[in-house]
Amino acid sequence: MASRAEPEETGERRDWRDVARDAADLALLGILLVLAAVPVVTAAAAVGTASAAVHDWTRTGSWPSARTTVRRFGRSVLPGAPVSLLALTAAGLLAADLAALATGRVPGGPVALLVTALVAAGLAGYAGLVVVEVGGNGGGRWRVAARSAARACLDAPTRWAALTGVTALAGLLAVLVTPVAVPILAGHTVAALHAVAGRQRFATGAAPVPAHPELP
Repeated sequence: MASRAEPEETGERRDWRDVARDAADLALLGILLVLAAVPVVTAAAAVGTASAAVHDWTRTGSWPSARTTVRRFGRSVLPGAPVSLLALTAAGLLAADLAALATGRVPGGPVALLVTALVAAGLAGYAGLVVVEVGGNGGGRWRVAARSAARACLDAPTRWAALTGVTALAGLLAVLVTPVAVPILAGHTVAALHAVAGRQRFATGAAPVPAHPELP
C-alpha cells in the first residue's frame, strides 16, 4: 500500500490518481479484513488490526508494514476471541428481535420495533467508536477501548450520533450492494469511522487520540 502523504510532501495537490489509489488501498484492506475474520473468533482481531492500520494511515500518511500488521493481528487473536463471540451473539439477538417484531411474532407493534431499531443503531454507533478507539491503542486492547468509547459517547453525544449514522449507512449499503462488494465496503467503513470520529473530536475540542504504544 502506498503513502498518501507524498503529494503533500512535494507541494502538489491531490488529483484523481491519489483518490483512486486511496480507494484501492481501502478496498484491499477490506478484503484482507474479511478473509482474516472468516474463522469468526478472529473477527475482533481482524477489525482491530484494520483499525490500527487506518489510524496510522490517517495520522502519518503511510500504511504500517506487513510485518507490523501480522504481529498486531497475531497478538490480538486471543484477547479478541471473547469480543468476537460477544459481538456476534449481541448482533444475532438484536437481529432476531427486530425480525420477530417486524413479522408480528412478538407483540409491541411499530412502537416497539422503532424503539428496538433505535437501540440497535445506538449500539452500532458505540461499537463503531470502540473500533476507532481500539485502532488508537494498537488494535488489541478492547476493554480499554470500550471504556474510552463509553466516556466519549457521554461527553460528546453528537460524535456518537455521527458514528451511528455512519454504521447505519454502512449497514444499508451492505444490504443493497452485491455480496462481492461487501469486503470492499468494510475497508471504506473503517476509514469513514476514523474520519468522522476525528472530525467530530476536532469540532468538540476534544484532545486528539495519541499515537498508540506497541503492546508488549
